[in-house]
Amino acid sequence: MGSLGARLLLLVLGPALVALTVNTSAAAAATPFSIGVAGNHLVNGDGTAIRLLGVNRSGTEYACIQGWGIFDGPNDAASVAAMAAWHINVVRIPLNEDCWLNINGVNAAYAGATYQSAIQAYVNLLHQRGLYAILELHWNAPGTSQATGQQVMPDADHSPAFWTSVATFFKADKAALFELYNEPHDVSWSCWLNGCNTPGWNTAGMQSLVNAVRATGATQPIMVGGLAWSNDLSGWLANKPSDPANALVASFHNYNFNVCKLSCWNSTVATLAAQVPIVTGEIGENDCAHGYIDQYMSWADAHGISYLGWTWDTWDCSNGPALISDYNGTPTAFGVGFRDHLAALATPFRFPWWQRPRNVLPPRAASPAIFPSPLGEGRVGARSSRWYAR
Repeated sequence: MGSLGARLLLLVLGPALVALTVNTSAAAAATPFSIGVAGNHLVNGDGTAIRLLGVNRSGTEYACIQGWGIFDGPNDAASVAAMAAWHINVVRIPLNEDCWLNINGVNAAYAGATYQSAIQAYVNLLHQRGLYAILELHWNAPGTSQATGQQVMPDADHSPAFWTSVATFFKADKAALFELYNEPHDVSWSCWLNGCNTPGWNTAGMQSLVNAVRATGATQPIMVGGLAWSNDLSGWLANKPSDPANALVASFHNYNFNVCKLSCWNSTVATLAAQVPIVTGEIGENDCAHGYIDQYMSWADAHGISYLGWTWDTWDCSNGPALISDYNGTPTAFGVGFRDHLAALATPFRFPWWQRPRNVLPPRAASPAIFPSPLGEGRVGARSSRWYAR
């Protein structure tokens, strides 16, 4: 094309191209990749209600304290892509208090700034795939004891400092959530909220940890697990910590060997879900099958409750729930139920051609980070402590 023709084409198309660029940039700016709380819903950057459906990635709670690494298995872009292929939108990352703070004689090669940078790099990889990240205190210990497992509660010696540091580190990351402690157990609701003395050490109550996070200026949603290994939410609302950001989320864990079954889901969990968002941070079963989680996932779908499978690791599922047999994403007999359920949720329903309604526009594809509600609602609608050191 000659220079005169090119100039004429630019004169004709120029305003449209500028408008397209401005509109695209404005749309991107209007919908940041972020997560917040609105009433009893989690919401994304444009205010659309979302659920978190994803997996746990165990390893970062134990590899460092055992002195041989930071992750168990690959932590590269290919491994994250394999996770994303299961139609998830969140990954929960268990952390070790000693490794993060570089205390109590942990191997310095895997602790402190090295550990922190590795976690940050992994979170960035998740975000690049459109995945949210839950940063969670999994293993801790008081005083000079090493954090080789979880305790009944966070410890007053180090857990507040841990959360001050983590919240400061990720304060600008609006696609992250903070989960104060994995599985509180064998304490009272009063101790859960305010802390108490246990034989030989003092616990840190959930209120003190919320305070530690908010004192940094971080406003991200904070997940708070109930009692009985996060399976008891009966006293959660009555003992809810005060949060100036009004962004607390109840964390629930649900396994086939837990006490809270269907009648409890209906009487306790559903009642709480009408007041605050609930994220089921761990679901699983110890029989290498998926019948129990199938029942719970369907129930949670009907009640707008989030859930994450335990765990994206290649363990023998007879030793505890493991979703995969390799890091390419090949599911175990347990994991296949979880994978297929998420795939079904992510696939818009289509009538058979002979039943297809006329004059109806095709369904719009969902965002990779947003799962459509099965209710059709609109915009607001080594190893784990459990298996080895419980």
